[in-house]
Amino acid sequence: MKQLLNRFLSCKKYIAKLIVLLAMMIFVFSTFTIPALATGVYNMPNLTSDTWIVDEADLISRFNEGQISSAFDELALQTGNEVRIVTVRRLDYGETPESFTKALFEKWFPTKEAQANQTLLMIDSVTNGTAILTGDKIKSIMPDDIAESVASETILVPLRNGNKYNQAFLDAQERLVTVLSGEPDPGPPEVKNDVQVEGTFTKAEDTDQENATAWIVGLLIAATVIPMATYYIYLVFQPSSEGKES
Repeated sequence: MKQLLNRFLSCKKYIAKLIVLLAMMIFVFSTFTIPALATGVYNMPNLTSDTWIVDEADLISRFNEGQISSAFDELALQTGNEVRIVTVRRLDYGETPESFTKALFEKWFPTKEAQANQTLLMIDSVTNGTAILTGDKIKSIMPDDIAESVASETILVPLRNGNKYNQAFLDAQERLVTVLSGEPDPGPPEVKNDVQVEGTFTKAEDTDQENATAWIVGLLIAATVIPMATYYIYLVFQPSSEGKES
């Protein structure tokens, strides 16, 4: 009986250690897992002359990425006007598409001269928030209202109609290349009457909260089930050895 009691107390200590360990895991996951998925300007690679798309969110197929890059490369050779597209999954806390794009624009093109013929278009895939920034020479060819229309209409209309990212970027490439080549603006895509304009996308904060809650609930369940299962397995396999000792 004394040996059984000692083993029971030992098992309780083992279970307590497991609970402490799992509690620490809950804290670590809830604190670091979600922020680790965020992207800041410091995460972005340095720009090279032949980089036209930085698809961190993996939204564009390789075929379409090649097609868009080729169109931007040809535009740069013929006109000197350059376009970059950047996608990220989600932005750092407190960052907005506009602030991120501005900071990245200044990182990649640190002087007014370097910025003059540049266009930078970005989107984060959690909220489908978009932003666009252009240099001074571009503004004379593509006014801000057209640039904003590319970001808020040409990109977003296909997304509101089924998250068609590839179609969205192909449409944006076609419109940007047309305008920056000096041709008339073809305008945004036609909006169908049945397209839901507002409330289509989940807010980043809501998504993060749901993911964090799922992690915590899962780990709490594990913290309860694993020690209980361990204890019962221990009891199942102990009686035979106890019988021999008695």
